[in-house]
Amino acid sequence: MSAVETSTQEALRGYTTLRLGGPARRFVVAGTTAELVSVVRELDAAGEPVLLLGGGSNLVVADAGFPGTVVRIATTERDGWDVAAGRDWDGFVAETVAAGHGGLECLSGIPGSVGATPIQNVGAYGCEISEVLHSIRLYDRRAGEVRTLTAAELGFGYRTSVLKGTDTGVVLSVRFALHDDGLSAPIRYAELARTLGVEIGARVPVAEAREAVLRLRRGKGMVLDAADHDTWSAGSFFTNPVVPDGELADVLARIADVVGEDVPVPRYPARDGVKLSAAWLIERAGFAKGHQGPGGRVSLSTKHTLALTNRGSATTADLLALAREVRDGVLARFGVRLVPEPLLVNCAL
Repeated sequence: MSAVETSTQEALRGYTTLRLGGPARRFVVAGTTAELVSVVRELDAAGEPVLLLGGGSNLVVADAGFPGTVVRIATTERDGWDVAAGRDWDGFVAETVAAGHGGLECLSGIPGSVGATPIQNVGAYGCEISEVLHSIRLYDRRAGEVRTLTAAELGFGYRTSVLKGTDTGVVLSVRFALHDDGLSAPIRYAELARTLGVEIGARVPVAEAREAVLRLRRGKGMVLDAADHDTWSAGSFFTNPVVPDGELADVLARIADVVGEDVPVPRYPARDGVKLSAAWLIERAGFAKGHQGPGGRVSLSTKHTLALTNRGSATTADLLALAREVRDGVLARFGVRLVPEPLLVNCAL
């Protein structure tokens, strides 16, 4: 096999930001793009179950682990703003900022790898990957060939793309379209604008925008820190629910029955309706920051109710129990079903 085989029964908890997950029956590392294509092709030909692993920041892996081969994508090649899938995301963002190139600064501090960002159209603080992505190269596992897809072909939506929920394409590299005037993209997120002391729509030096985003994320436990259990998470566990326009009145009426008609409900325009705040719904359903799950081994972050955290000795079963409690509590109270953002591997809510 072209990739370097490192072990069998490798514990996946060491490769996820939740620090959860049982063993992989087989674990290999692809250090170059050529190795990545070769090893996936060989495994597919053998009919072997494959799990692709980047930064492990968006994975919930079962305590039983994965009964196949995990391929860790450790590719780091770069040609200008065409970047290999295995490159550390925040490290790459820091490089673009240092070079005075704007467009990615509001996505600072997000853990994971470059290749994962287009799959779920990663976004934060008013910016989404879809706005700055030019194209990707991927290995098409059905056709057995490498293809290039433009941003328009990726079917981007809120935290989704045509790649999400399917394993038929392996992202090999991502090409970005950035600007080089040293300024950020227009600031569109109100909290970030207040932190920077500017009006919505203003542009600021990219380094200032990055530092402000990092401060905000640290305050919410969203920048990885081994000493802080609030960061032992998969980031935001639930996506903000999008309510179709035709259902919005009924949903808002039900929420008003619970919280009162005079309480404003945070809502934002969305492509297919109106987006509500999952964190707001969770809190109003009775789940406060720090709400504990089984045995106190898991809890909502003490800084941000959207993050479900491992307090140091948790199991994946503990985490899923807490996720079900929160999901079912919001559904019972407001009639809104929250959907998990991470990929659930060999487990389910």
